[in-house]
This record gives sequence, C-alpha cells and structure tokens, in this order.
Amino acid sequence: MATQARIYKPSRTAMQSGKAKTKAWILEFEPSAAKRPDPLMGWSGSSDTAGQVQLGFETLEEAEAYARRMGIDYAVAAPQAPALKLRAYADNFRYDRVR
Repeated sequence: MATQARIYKPSRTAMQSGKAKTKAWILEFEPSAAKRPDPLMGWSGSSDTAGQVQLGFETLEEAEAYARRMGIDYAVAAPQAPALKLRAYADNFRYDRVR
C-alpha cells in the first residue's frame, strides 16, 4: 500500500486578519494508524511518525512533482476564494444604517 497524502493551501486562523502563512502549499501525510490514549498520561498518540510531517512548497506544481517523484498517492484540496464584502468607510456614518 502506498503512502497517502493531501496537498492543500492553509487558510488563515480565526485570530488572524492578515494573510501570513497562507501562501505556501502544504503536503501532509494521512494517518496510517489510529490514535490511542497513553496508559500513563492519557495523552492521545500513535506509532505513526509520518503524521507529524508537513512539507511546505511555494507552488502546487512543486508539491505534486515531489509526491510523484517519491511515489506518494495524493489528493489536492483546492483553496476557497474568500467572499469579499466591499463597503465604504462612509457607510459607518449613514443616517439609515442598522445598529
């Protein structure tokens, strides 16, 4: 069975207003073993170390070329375009605005 991975472009976090760390494409391996709780501490973990690896690429083509070169089955998750809400600053002072 070949290793499986997904290639995606990360979205910004809820605490982020800018676009930092959203330009690179990430190749992330799918987990091959189920997580189980540690008997001593209770933390969840698995023996699969590939789940800890994330590779960053500048373009989608570079990520796909790497996956093909290494024999990795992959799926590409296309990024969603953000819905822009274009508003003028003057709309904040309109007489009929909803409060």
